[in-house]
Amino acid sequence: MGRKRAGIITMAEAAKIIVEDVSLKDLKAGLADGSIVLVDVREPHEYAAGHIPGSTLNPLQSFDPDALPPAAPGKRIVFSCRSGRRSIAALGLAQQAGRSDIRAHYPGGMLGWEGAGEPVENFEDSL
Repeated sequence: MGRKRAGIITMAEAAKIIVEDVSLKDLKAGLADGSIVLVDVREPHEYAAGHIPGSTLNPLQSFDPDALPPAAPGKRIVFSCRSGRRSIAALGLAQQAGRSDIRAHYPGGMLGWEGAGEPVENFEDSL
């Protein structure tokens, strides 16, 4: 008892999360110029089926803040998921772990990315 499942935060903790939304335009520009490091927090099967090109995976259910890239000048870590909910939960977990540099997520997620007609990479494309 007293242990929380990975990806679960209380309402009080959620109220303390600092969230910065990244627009589709800014996400595309940051991916293109290398200033954004995109971390997908969906499950591995979702990621394999299709993800934003250039993203890495750190699933919310087994989220590991220590596996995130270190803070670096000129680099912004941005979380994404399917629709924006899990990426906010991941922000909370990262911030609770002391990563105050991580505040940004792409609220449109894969639904917004695909809905805008942007390219999607799948597992076979990654090989």
